[in-house]
Amino acid sequence: MSADEALAADKLQQLVRDNPRYPREAYEFISEALAYTARHYKRDGHVSGQELCHGCRLLAVDRFGYMARVVLESWNIRRTDDFGRLVYAMIEAGLLRKTEQDSLQDFGGVFDFDEAFDKDFRLNIEKTV
Repeated sequence: MSADEALAADKLQQLVRDNPRYPREAYEFISEALAYTARHYKRDGHVSGQELCHGCRLLAVDRFGYMARVVLESWNIRRTDDFGRLVYAMIEAGLLRKTEQDSLQDFGGVFDFDEAFDKDFRLNIEKTV
């Protein structure tokens, strides 16, 4: 582990202690979702709050399938605002950076969890003989 990775791990550990509303897995998910979202939108860096919310949804469905909402809720993530709270806690901890145009409000009400994870989720089951 490099010195930068060790410092980031220490900052994350301190963040979880200081902000126990969300578990470590939730912060790690946000880090992974940032990279996933940047790849999805073919960006080398910054994505907007709205784009990150949609990236979080795509990653959760990709990784957890029909259990995506259950997993997110087990981490106390119940609305897109929670993605923003996680991001801004990570910014305050020095784990992420923001631009002047970024705002916590960018994450507010981007989509409804019921619609995104329940009503819009379809299983594709083909009959096999």
